[in-house]
Parts: sequence; C-alpha cells; structure tokens
Amino acid sequence: MIEILRTNDPVKLSFAQAVMAEIGVECFALDGGMSGLYGGGLPFIEQRLMVDDSDAHAAKTALARALAENES
Repeated sequence: MIEILRTNDPVKLSFAQAVMAEIGVECFALDGGMSGLYGGGLPFIEQRLMVDDSDAHAAKTALARALAENES
C-alpha cells in the first residue's frame, strides 16, 4: 500500500476518495479514529489515504490533476 494523501481536512479526503472512485482505484482511509481524538485537536495525527502499489502512479497523477483544477 502507498500513501497518496495525508490530511485532517474531511472535505479534501472525501474529494480524493471521489477522484479515486472516478478512475476506478480502490482506496482506504487509515487513522480516522486516531485523528479524531480530542475532537480532531491533535494536528500532527492525520488521516492517510492509501492505494495499492500498482495503482499508485495513476492515483497520484489523477489526484494532483484534480486538486490543481479544483484550486483554479
């Protein structure tokens, strides 16, 4: 498994998961329970979005493109 995103922003995480679904890449969000400790008040514990090693390049490329388009 390869990490493609690390964030505490639930909107950004959801957006990234939607991008992965759109390109047909299965992904997993890890550390959701830990990042929610103390109401999410521990900024150094972030959720990680993981994909299979074989999908990493396509996932990173699609996510970078989608994030860049979203910021415009």
